[in-house]
Amino acid sequence: MKKISTITFFTLALLTSSCVSTKVFNDLESRYATLKVERNTLETTQDSIQQAWDFLDSKWKDTNRYLKRSRDSVSDGLIKLRNLEKEYTLLEQNSDKKIQESIASNNALLKEIAIKEAQLSARSERVDQLENLMSEQKEALLELKQRLSDALLNFEGKGLTVEQRNGKVYVSMENKLLFKSGSWNVGSEGQRALDQLGTVLAENPDIVVMIEGHTDNVPFSPKNTLESNWDLSTKRATSVVTILLKNELILPQNLTAAGRSEYLPIAPNSNLDGRAANRRIEVILSPQWDEINALLNN
Repeated sequence: MKKISTITFFTLALLTSSCVSTKVFNDLESRYATLKVERNTLETTQDSIQQAWDFLDSKWKDTNRYLKRSRDSVSDGLIKLRNLEKEYTLLEQNSDKKIQESIASNNALLKEIAIKEAQLSARSERVDQLENLMSEQKEALLELKQRLSDALLNFEGKGLTVEQRNGKVYVSMENKLLFKSGSWNVGSEGQRALDQLGTVLAENPDIVVMIEGHTDNVPFSPKNTLESNWDLSTKRATSVVTILLKNELILPQNLTAAGRSEYLPIAPNSNLDGRAANRRIEVILSPQWDEINALLNN
């Protein structure tokens, strides 16, 4: 624009300073018009360029801001990613540790289960053995009862009974079969009954025998060497043991004599029949429990 103004000034100077031809003037005027158009075009182009520049500058700033935000976001993302990697590493380490602990715990549990199963198997085997032993003992007691019943058949109805209860065989003999009143000496018929009993006992050396003497509750008047019903019941039980041991096949260690006096009655002491039933000798036969006790204690 400054250049155009200079040309215009120079042209006017020429016109004023000297006479020019019309043709020259027209040429100059034509060139002036052309330059003016070019100037206007340049001004328009300049405005367009300025607008384009402003637009691009705005875009540039927006882009820079976006890039900054993107860089910040990427930076934050990287920080979060590193933190996640650290957390994952810790989690992986902890997981491995917990897995190992879990495996160790499971192995310990499996070992304990195996031990329990072995113990249960052993106990089950012992239970089977106990059941077999008890079944054998039961059969043996049944046979023993039958053998005693057969051996003492001639004395049944004379105050002698044979029965099985509580896993034992009881031979009960009233005093009228064995003793006279106030005496502990066994009579002849009682001795025959005890001989038959001894024969069966000798055939069963594994049987434990308890001989119990019982009285009624009638107070005993001390006389001679007797002091009380306790003394009488004990002497009668001992007399039975003495007679049984005449059979050399009976093991003395299997026999026990005990006096029970009046304190285990089987009938009322309020009448003659009841008192007669209470005055008795009871021979209690029990199987040996050593083998069974050994299984139970294992």
